[in-house]
Amino acid sequence: MSDEHILSYDEAVNEVAVHAAGLSPTQPPSRVPLAVAHQRVLAEDVRTPRALPPFDRATRDGFAVRAAEVDHALLVKGLLRAGQPGATTPLASREAVEIMTGAPMPPGADAVLMIEHTERIGERICAAEGRTLKAGDNVVPRGSEAAEGTVIVSAGVRLGAAQIAAAASCGLPDLLVFGRPNIAIFATGDELIEPGQPVLDYQIFNSNAYSLAEQVLDAGGEPQIHRTLSDNLAATEQAIASAQTKSNPADLLLFSGGVSMGKFDCVETALRNRGAEFFFTGVRIQPGKPLVFGALPPVGGNPVTGTPQYFFGLPGNPVSTLVTFSLFARLLIAALAGQRDYAVPFMSAALAEEVHSKPGLTRFLPAMVHHAIAGPTVRIVPWQGSGDLAALARSNAFLVIPPNREVFRAGEAMTVLLR
Repeated sequence: MSDEHILSYDEAVNEVAVHAAGLSPTQPPSRVPLAVAHQRVLAEDVRTPRALPPFDRATRDGFAVRAAEVDHALLVKGLLRAGQPGATTPLASREAVEIMTGAPMPPGADAVLMIEHTERIGERICAAEGRTLKAGDNVVPRGSEAAEGTVIVSAGVRLGAAQIAAAASCGLPDLLVFGRPNIAIFATGDELIEPGQPVLDYQIFNSNAYSLAEQVLDAGGEPQIHRTLSDNLAATEQAIASAQTKSNPADLLLFSGGVSMGKFDCVETALRNRGAEFFFTGVRIQPGKPLVFGALPPVGGNPVTGTPQYFFGLPGNPVSTLVTFSLFARLLIAALAGQRDYAVPFMSAALAEEVHSKPGLTRFLPAMVHHAIAGPTVRIVPWQGSGDLAALARSNAFLVIPPNREVFRAGEAMTVLLR
């Protein structure tokens, strides 16, 4: 195409990030119970209604004492358990109170002598030989985790187990979260049929629509799988129009296939006929070079103040589709879902064996990361190119090969894209 605009990986991801930074959540927020809030994006700050912990809390089973007195025999007076009111009478000199983990400390005590560090003689205890104790040991002070009114989870955070647990610790039964953006998915190609249908020798099953739907869900979007598109310009334009209806417009359009240089690749032409602006039409990566990113005019809105309808034309080979979604489309969906500070999940791992590569492209090769205490290692999974779903299923990451070198030695630290 005469107006090709091909970028490096860094240039392309920066271009997407610039557009993502200007987006706001597209769906209104609603309250959902904690039990179904997992992976939703928080729409308002969660603040602590009281100090956390709300009292000086014992962190070990043992005896509440004055640390300076544990070399003496201390008289044990009573028992404090978690879930019961704390003591109101201050601890007297050379006294101790037996205490369980999670219980409130009695007034006057400043440490907990662990039960396994204790010698007991009748009704008295002291520190075992060689054991020392200082004020504050085995105690979490009131408010040390968070003062009353502290923001404990910020709006724009995607909720995982830790954030939901923190909200539950504040006594909240539900949370205000953003709705999932609507993501239209179009798989293209005359050769595609749906799983479950009889297949002819020259046909292949449509896997991209379903892999994209899973990735969209994981990214925080609501997938809308549309009918598979034939390699026909009029049908493609009609499909784009269907995703631009004013009653239920898609927030983002994802196309798999139809964006290369083939005679019957008509997605770009159809988009141009609908008034699309293209920000780039290729990226110097492998797999995934024929990647298209752009925007259609706002749906039924003011072209100056309205939000454009973004789209990605992803390559049709299944591995290419998954890689380019992970690197680019996921970033935009996170912004549409209200998530702040999303970053592509890269990590570092030691190369398990020597790798040779041709310079010129940033490559993302299916790989297996093995995690160990000594540190992660990564090994390339043998594969037959960007259509090899079997290799993809045997991998759990992509090894990132920079574009400027040919040989990478075993043991060398390499960047890995997690899946």
